[in-house]
Amino acid sequence: MQKGFLEFVREQQADFVCLQETKMQEHQAQVPLDNYRKYFNSAEKKGYSGTAVFTLREPLSVIYNGMDMEEHSHEGRMITLDMGNFYLVNVYTPNAKDGLLRIDYRMQWETDLREYLMKLDKQKPVIYCGDLNVAHNEIDLKNPKANKGNAGFSDQERGKIAELLQSGFTDTFRYLHPDETGRYSWWSYRFNARKNNAGWRIDYFIVSDRIRNRITRADILSDVYGSDHCPVVLEADI
Repeated sequence: MQKGFLEFVREQQADFVCLQETKMQEHQAQVPLDNYRKYFNSAEKKGYSGTAVFTLREPLSVIYNGMDMEEHSHEGRMITLDMGNFYLVNVYTPNAKDGLLRIDYRMQWETDLREYLMKLDKQKPVIYCGDLNVAHNEIDLKNPKANKGNAGFSDQERGKIAELLQSGFTDTFRYLHPDETGRYSWWSYRFNARKNNAGWRIDYFIVSDRIRNRITRADILSDVYGSDHCPVVLEADI
C-alpha cells in the first residue's frame, strides 16, 4: 500500500486483481479502491499466507476453500470466483521449505488441487493463477543447475505442474513465449538478485486448453517494484 500498489491498480484498471501471501486479516487495512469488490481469505495464523481477489465484475458466487478438505482449509490459500462463463481460481501454493521439509504436504496439495481444477473444468473453462512456488523448466530460472532439487525446483514439484498441464491446461506465458529467456517474476532479496536478474518464474496464469486460443497477452511486469515478486498479466477475449 505504501509502495505504489493503489496507483498501479488504478492505472491498470484490470477486471481482476489477484493477490497472494497477503499476510493479513481483511479488517487490518482500508483499501480505497471503491470500484472493486474485494474478497479476502485469511490464514488462521496471523501474519501468514492469505489470498485476496479484487474484481470490477460481480461473481455469481465466491468459494473460499474449494477443495473442501480439512487439511487445506486453515491457511487461506485459495479463492474461487464463479464468473458465469468461466471460473477464476486464485491460489498461493504451499512452499516445500528448505530441505523439502514440507514436500509431502505439497504433493498432497498438488494432487488434490489438480482434481479440483479438473472437476471445475468439466463445468466451464478455468483460469487458474497465483504464486505457484515452482519453476517448471530450466528456462524458468537463472541458475537451474545450482538449484536442482531445491524447493521450487525439485523433480517432485516440477512433475506435478507437468502433470497438471498434461490434464488439459495451458501455461499462458509459455504458450505465447515458448523460448523466451530471462523472464522472471520473483527474485531473492539477497545477493543483488533483482539487479542481476537472477530470478525465477514462479507466478502463473494457467487456463483450460479450450480457451488458450483466446489469449491475447501474457506478460511479466518486471519493471514494477514494491515486492520480491512482480505482477504477471493475462489478457484474454472471453
